[in-house]
Formats: sequence, structure tokens, C-alpha cells
Amino acid sequence: MRLLKHLLTPHWLALRAFPPATLKQIEAAIKASERQHDGELRFVVEASLPFSFLSLDTRKRAEALFAQLGVWDTGDNSGVLIYVQLVDRQIEIVADRGISARVEQPEWDALCRQMEQAFKKGQYAEGALQAIEATTRLLARHFPPRGRNLNELPDKPVVL
Repeated sequence: MRLLKHLLTPHWLALRAFPPATLKQIEAAIKASERQHDGELRFVVEASLPFSFLSLDTRKRAEALFAQLGVWDTGDNSGVLIYVQLVDRQIEIVADRGISARVEQPEWDALCRQMEQAFKKGQYAEGALQAIEATTRLLARHFPPRGRNLNELPDKPVVL
């Protein structure tokens, strides 16, 4: 059943949940967030998993995208990927080792569950923006800006 769902789900499903206006809001929120800390955020939405990932869990896909998008490649090892997988209705947050040393995975998991609750109500923009805001608070506490605050990764959300 899962296989069929993923194979038959069109790409535009992601755009229905995250239309261009919502993606612009997310991009603006990321830009504003990154002024408050030395972390780097990436937001990825994927309607369905590629065939090669169907036998794996959502976390493995998020980790693969973390690597593929170079979220690991920041000067302070302070990249964070927020990954939304729509068909399975799962969200994963993957943090680089610099952040993982200071923020425990259960904190990220709690943010994922909050987003999932908002998404169940059809509140995609609100859920995403609340997660970015909560991520901002965590990163500002553990990675406050130290002056140079380079923008090392694109702020624009990725829709796959």
C-alpha cells in the first residue's frame, strides 16, 4: 500500500500544501532567523519518496538530503535540515554535529510532533513558521551570532 501511495502521488501535491506564497513566507522566516544566530537552516518538502528510498524510513531520506544539499558543510557545523515528507506525513529534523552536541534529538523530535499536529489541521504555513521560530530560539541560545554571521546556505525552501 505504501509503495502505491508513493508511486502514484504527483509532485504538485507538495505545491498544494506549500503554495508559492507560503514558500516565500518560509524563506523570509529563514532569512530573519539566521540573523539571530550562527546556524544555517534548510527547509525541504517532498510529496513522495523516490523509489530507491521506499524500503527505508523517512529519517534515512532526510539524512541523504542533508548530505546532498550540503547542510553539513558549514564553517561551524551548525546546519539544520527541516524535512517534510507529505505522503507518510512525517517530519524529520537533522542537525549537524556542532548543534547535536548542544541540542538533544528529543528537542528536535518534539518540534516535529508539533508540526505534524498543525499539518493534520491543514495549517501548513503556521506549522512550518512555528517550527522555524522554535528552531530560531534553540539556535540563538546555543549559537548566538558572533559578528560575521555569513549566509552559507540558500534560504529558499526546496520542493522535491
